[in-house]
This record gives sequence, C-alpha cells and structure tokens, in this order.
Amino acid sequence: MKCCALVLVCVALCPAADIPPSVIEEIVAKVNGDIITRGDLVRAKKDMEDALKAEGAPAITVENAMKEREPDIFRDRIDRILLISKAKDLNISVDNELTKYLADLQRESKLADPEKFQDYVRQQTGMPFEDFKSETKNTMLTRRVIQQEVSGKMKTDKAAEQKYYEEHKSEFMRDDKVYLREILVSTAGKDAGGTAASEKKAKDLTSRARKGERFPEMARDNSDAITAKNYGELGGFKKGDLSKSIEDQIWDKPRGYVTDPIKVDAGFLIIKVDEHQKAGQADFVEVETQIADRLLEPKLNPEVRIFLTKLRQEAFIQIKPGYVDTGAAPGKDTTWSDPATLKPETVTKAEVVTKARRKKLLWVVPVPGTKAADTSSSK
Repeated sequence: MKCCALVLVCVALCPAADIPPSVIEEIVAKVNGDIITRGDLVRAKKDMEDALKAEGAPAITVENAMKEREPDIFRDRIDRILLISKAKDLNISVDNELTKYLADLQRESKLADPEKFQDYVRQQTGMPFEDFKSETKNTMLTRRVIQQEVSGKMKTDKAAEQKYYEEHKSEFMRDDKVYLREILVSTAGKDAGGTAASEKKAKDLTSRARKGERFPEMARDNSDAITAKNYGELGGFKKGDLSKSIEDQIWDKPRGYVTDPIKVDAGFLIIKVDEHQKAGQADFVEVETQIADRLLEPKLNPEVRIFLTKLRQEAFIQIKPGYVDTGAAPGKDTTWSDPATLKPETVTKAEVVTKARRKKLLWVVPVPGTKAADTSSSK
C-alpha cells in the first residue's frame, strides 16, 4: 500500500487489496509541529463569508470583500500557528483571562448549569464546547504575543497623548460602573442537610470577609464558581447589567462592601464591591493607555507584519505547490518535501532473509565500549 504525505489516510487492519485507503483530509502546509489542511482553508473562507453576511452587507459588498480578503486566508492561518508557537516559547499563560471570559459568558447566558451552558455555546457557535474553549484560548494567546512582542515595545509621545486627550475629552466620559468579585457555595446535588451546610459555610465566609480576610484568596480556595481560578473577579457592570435582585443589594454600596449570602439557583452567592466608578469625565491617567493604543494603531499593522516575517524566517515551513503565502519571508525556502516521491529500494528475497537474520544477531553483538565488547575482542 502506498502512503502519501499529502493526505491523512484511514487504513483498515486488513489486506490492502481488500479495502483501499480513504482520503480524510489533504495537508497543504506544515508549520513547525502543526499542519494546515485544505478543509481548514475552506472553513475559514466560509466563516469569513458568513461573518460579512451577518453584518447585513449587500451581496455585491460581500463579493468584493471576499475577493479582497480571500488571498490572505492562507497567510492568516500560518500567522496564527506561528503566534501560538511563539506563545509556548515565551511560556505565556492566558488561563485566568480565559476563565474570566467564560464566566462572563455563562453569566450573560443566565445558565448556571454547566452542561446547559456548554450546550448553549455549541448552539451559538456550531462547535463543541472544548473546541470553542481551545479556539478562544488560541486567540487570546495570539493577542498576548502581539501585545508583549510588538505593541508593548512601541512608544508614544506623552505630549501627543495629552494633546489628543484635550481634543477628544467628550470621548472619555465614564459610565456609572461597579466592579465585583464573587464566592459561590454550590448546592448542586445536595439534599436538605447538604443545603443547610452550604448555607452555614456561606455565612461563615461572609463573616470572615467582613472581618478583613482577603476576599480574592477566599474565592480562590472556597468558591465553586468558574471564577475561583481568577480569584472571584467578575469585572465591571453598568446599571441594568445585573439581575435586579443582586443590583439592589450592591449598587449604592461603598468599596469593600460584602453582601449577605444570596440564594441563587446554583447555591449561595457572596458578592464583594471592589470598586464603584461614578459617572463623569475620566481623568487623563485613567485613559492614558487607551489613548496610546489609538495613536499607535496606524503603525501597528506594519510592525506586526515585520514581526511575523521574522517568525517565518525562524520557523520550519513547507507549502504544497499551488498554495501561496502572501506574507512569505523573502528568501525563505518553503519547498514541499513529500516522502512519497522517494524511490523504493529494490531488494531480492535473499537480501530480505539476510537483513532479518542480521536484525536478530544485533541482540548478541556486543556494544562497543562495554565489558562484553572488551571480553569478545580479547578472545
């Protein structure tokens, strides 16, 4: 049976003459330890087209946009793999960020049950929850690498930032916003006695928090919510973002306030007010980073492409003929190497027998440098 490096094949554990191999997917590029398949590119093209249609763009606009963007789909897949690979080299972790994002998404879905939430994600995205989680993590990793290795090293002039702030003050008005942390003591699967024990635990935790014990560490060690890995952090909320039953208990409370245990479907919830940002004009120092990002934005894409070109120079890349990387590094050899094109060695039946015998004899041939070899040579 001939094996070809251009395809992933499914081979039955029976004679090749009975069941031929079936092509599952065609590999079109190898990038470091990863691959790109033709199906990856087809799906990426469909996702791009679906996103444009979802924006309500006219058919002609979608068609023109696809003509403009389609040539870079292959390039973008290579970019993504290179950035994820670089994130691993730099030991970058986005676990806390991912945990917080999923917690926010679950809260917005109003589905406390994990299985129902995962089913909701599948319905909304069209992919299994674990695949969605992996894709989200990879996107976060690529952004973190660009921030750390590119945008984080770009500087802006403070005077230019101050000037921009003065000229665009109206764009930096703050909303009335509250920042929260949570501890959830779950009652899932518990009987009346277990529920009573959970309530007692929640009350004890509330008492400890009000006495000054650090809430983030308490959340990490005691909370049953997904946010426990992120020290219970929930982020910021504007008026109306929260359910009324929770909003009424925290909205007018000062920084550091800890609620009594609140009975929710999943158990008993304890909320701490980390900060309450009042509406009004944001100070320059509060929006300085945001202004810097705006000023750097026109310069960022060229710098990112320079960085990605460098990654290509350092990477192992092989591309199948017929596919073009529009971000290719000048002078980089990405010639496809297909082991299937190697000519098979011609041997006789006698040579096969001899090779098999030699293979068996290796078990008794002394290894050079060992006592057995020394003994053998002295005979």
